[in-house]
Amino acid sequence: MNAEPTTPIHDARDALHKHFGFRAFLDGQEEVIAGVLAGRDALVVMPTGGGKSLCYQLPAMVMDGVTIVISPLIALMKDQVDSLQNKGIAATLINSTLSLDEQKERINGMRRGEFKLVYIAPERFRSGMFVDALHQVEVAFFAVDEAHCLSQWGHDFRPDYLRIGQALEKLGSPQVLALTATATPEVRADILQHLQLRDPIYSVRGFARPNLSLNITHCEKAKLKYDRLKDIITHWKTGIIYCATRKKVELVTAQLDEWRVKAIAYHGGLDDKERELAQNKFLQRKSHIAVATNAFGMGIDRSDVRFVVHFDVPGSVEAYYQEAGRAGRDGEPAHCELFFNYADTKTQEFFIEGGNPSFETIRDIYQALLNQADNAHEVQATIDDIADIAGVKNTMAVSSTLSMFGRQQIIERFDIPGKRMRGTRLLQPDMLARDLKIDRAALAEKDRRDRGKLKSMIELCYAAKCRQQMILEYFGEEDAAPCGNCDVCKRGSVTVSARLGTSPEVDMLRKALSGVARMCRKEPDGAWVPRFGKGRIIAMLLGSKSREVVDAGLDQLTTYGLLKSTGNAGIHQLFKEMERLGFIETVTEENYPLVRITDAGAEIMRKGGSVKMQWPDAGPVAKTTKRSAKSTTGAREMPTAELGFDEALFEKLKKKRLEIAQRESVPAYVIFHNTTLEFLTRLKPVSVEEGKDIRGIGQAKADKYLAEFIEVIEDHR
Repeated sequence: MNAEPTTPIHDARDALHKHFGFRAFLDGQEEVIAGVLAGRDALVVMPTGGGKSLCYQLPAMVMDGVTIVISPLIALMKDQVDSLQNKGIAATLINSTLSLDEQKERINGMRRGEFKLVYIAPERFRSGMFVDALHQVEVAFFAVDEAHCLSQWGHDFRPDYLRIGQALEKLGSPQVLALTATATPEVRADILQHLQLRDPIYSVRGFARPNLSLNITHCEKAKLKYDRLKDIITHWKTGIIYCATRKKVELVTAQLDEWRVKAIAYHGGLDDKERELAQNKFLQRKSHIAVATNAFGMGIDRSDVRFVVHFDVPGSVEAYYQEAGRAGRDGEPAHCELFFNYADTKTQEFFIEGGNPSFETIRDIYQALLNQADNAHEVQATIDDIADIAGVKNTMAVSSTLSMFGRQQIIERFDIPGKRMRGTRLLQPDMLARDLKIDRAALAEKDRRDRGKLKSMIELCYAAKCRQQMILEYFGEEDAAPCGNCDVCKRGSVTVSARLGTSPEVDMLRKALSGVARMCRKEPDGAWVPRFGKGRIIAMLLGSKSREVVDAGLDQLTTYGLLKSTGNAGIHQLFKEMERLGFIETVTEENYPLVRITDAGAEIMRKGGSVKMQWPDAGPVAKTTKRSAKSTTGAREMPTAELGFDEALFEKLKKKRLEIAQRESVPAYVIFHNTTLEFLTRLKPVSVEEGKDIRGIGQAKADKYLAEFIEVIEDHR
């Protein structure tokens, strides 16, 4: 049952508290939301767990009209819609799980203004009728989630995403907010181009995950992999094991079964019900280990994953870091380990060959389809059969080729009644193989880039440099500091002799101990009761505005941000020494490691004194790369005044619009939509020339109407 439509609260800060129950914005959210409310397109790259959803959900509640969210995952859509409806927000979804009648009814509901947010699967944009229906809907803006899926250079390219740009153009180029957690500079450029974002806010937030310990272990034999895996499971308990192939998933799951470790197996060979059952078992904590291919990905929102193991080398740094990032989403320490054997790269090379068939292979596959087609121009053959007929060894190349033919409308795939296979229908049966229009240069370029991604992944495995620092540089972050927490940092750290600390160093130590104490509860008998883990305490001392810190109110503590200048690597070293000297200790409660101050630590915190230990390097702290929300063209900073709203001015502008509409005998929306009036209210242009920059005001309307609205704004001032 859908929630009742909600009257917009035009002030974003009021809406933040009323609809979502949050006290403050997380890092990066405020600038993006202000930009969206000011009518700007935006590209937001924000790490998983950084609060991307609020960047479109909050503006949706503040702006008139429906916000359309394009999302690739049915399970994730349902979770988001259920969550919004539980908050009393009118939200729904449209995807392949609905009947045609259900889809029509929801589209009619959009026309009637019954929803604030509608989640739509990208394949809906295959239908011209669906796009035409959207013309009759008052749309606030489009949010394109997982936007990296539209780039062929991304690690998760989905062809259906390519239709989004064309659909937006047909709809008159409405406002667009593109969001992703993982995108290289090349992929970001692709997103900007395909969605034709105009003068966008460009917000890239730090990819650093200081609570993750990234480790790469070189394993010459399979036995070493299994030995390490057993140790990791014994120590960390809850986690995900990624394997490159279905067969490897089954082998690893069988080994875990021998160890009497309960685990779910998840891969593309399972049917939809089997996959959903396995995923729900893991998400509902009925099983604490998942063994999976990369099909087990987006939408996995379990915060207590303590480890992620890559049993085989992934095909790209993007895939590796996104999968590793599913550990430690609660902000607490988590262990990530990749078992590297160069021989495993052959599997990834096989995938690259399958995903990048040559022109000759594509032509041979098309000829095989022509030869096998019946009088109805249909081929009822499996992928394996087509590969045999075409003389293609890599069956993935057949799947890739059929997908390409489908995008070019050369073929369409259809279900065969009574059979667990799909057929292929030729849509241009008179076209010969020699007439295929194939961009050979594009084929070669994609192959080159995919091989370059694997090369970068292999270089990461062999490098003697901080793992996280290399990854951040790969994603275009400059001046990234060593993490102090990966295997290279730990192995390569210079061991210095213990010495007495200087006055500033002792002061730093006391601040750290004060932070630990502040996050404990002191009992009447003087006992310190721990409440948080090390990751949360460190994030608080560093002044993080992560969800875990802000939601817990830790940004209100007097110790918040006290050790910001110490840096992540330095503070990890400091905590290591504090624990070694017995100033703090880790205790496990319900399988959760919590940190508390000891009596010895409390004594140092209160009195200071001479402390002999291995002090962190006092060298300069590298800057954390955080690019403010800004335009890619003008690089202008986005003010946050747009978060507020002048209701009185909005009503005056509506009154003026009605006056003009009655004068000209046209509906009010013909003059300006409500959304345009909102932009005028927030931005308050002082001249017609300045007002023309606002979305929804073209030259003709500016010449005809805008001066009267500017006069209302001036009078209101």
